[in-house]
Amino acid sequence: MRRPFVRALARPLVLAAAVTAIPLLSTAPVAADSVVIGSFPIDVSESPWTVALSSRDRFGGTRAGQFCGGVAISRTTVLTAAHCMGEDVLGVPSKRVLDLKVIASRTDLLSDRGQEIPVRDIKVNPNYDSGTNAEDFAVLTLAEALPQSSVIEMAASGDPAYKPGASATVSGWGDLTGGGDYPHSLRATRLHVLPDAQCEEAYPGGGDGTYLAKSMLCAGETEGGHDACQGDSGGPLVAQGKLIGLVSWGSGCGRAGSPGVYTRVSEVLRALGRASGVSGPHRAADGA
Repeated sequence: MRRPFVRALARPLVLAAAVTAIPLLSTAPVAADSVVIGSFPIDVSESPWTVALSSRDRFGGTRAGQFCGGVAISRTTVLTAAHCMGEDVLGVPSKRVLDLKVIASRTDLLSDRGQEIPVRDIKVNPNYDSGTNAEDFAVLTLAEALPQSSVIEMAASGDPAYKPGASATVSGWGDLTGGGDYPHSLRATRLHVLPDAQCEEAYPGGGDGTYLAKSMLCAGETEGGHDACQGDSGGPLVAQGKLIGLVSWGSGCGRAGSPGVYTRVSEVLRALGRASGVSGPHRAADGA
């Protein structure tokens, strides 16, 4: 089975883009009218937990080295997608990316505002399946603390934020059209949590991937248009003021009938609790 279309930047194409200043990446063909519509600019103060992952050594300085997104779940802890830390994306093992940083409190990647904080430690979920993208998350430990106001609560299993129909917002610096139109300022789009059955129908297995409801979350719009895209991987999907998903994969961007697939944060909470006991502001009682 072909690997699902992940939403990180692929380094070889990003390096080519750095030469031309026009990013070229699209992991799947996207029709000209499959624009990620509804995207609008936001200030990072409206979504202070949204951070950019950066390596200028690996991705150049055109967009401050941004290649994925992330979300702060404690003052020194950022969640991102496991595939963002893979050699397919970075070009080398993550431990060899010596300038890996989290850019926080910065709306415009080209400005000097906010913080660029080195990543002190990387823990990729040992249960991550790179073939299906199941359990697609990694935990980054920062060398310096973020402000408490940058931290978002994670929604536990059973939280109404996960119910189909719930209004949600995804934010990041990813492709605006599916054709390599990368902004340097933070943007967001509004969409809805969709029934698992909708993604199970869209991704039953085969070339477009397999949706696994236990660890994945379906979100978008039935008619398409509102979606995350390449460069948004690991970024936050937020509903009712809580983190419910991490941008993970999909087929194209904003296509009708091909919703976005997110890592289900309630399963991240379970995994973190099993690994070491979850403490601090990101803890929540899991009612399921």
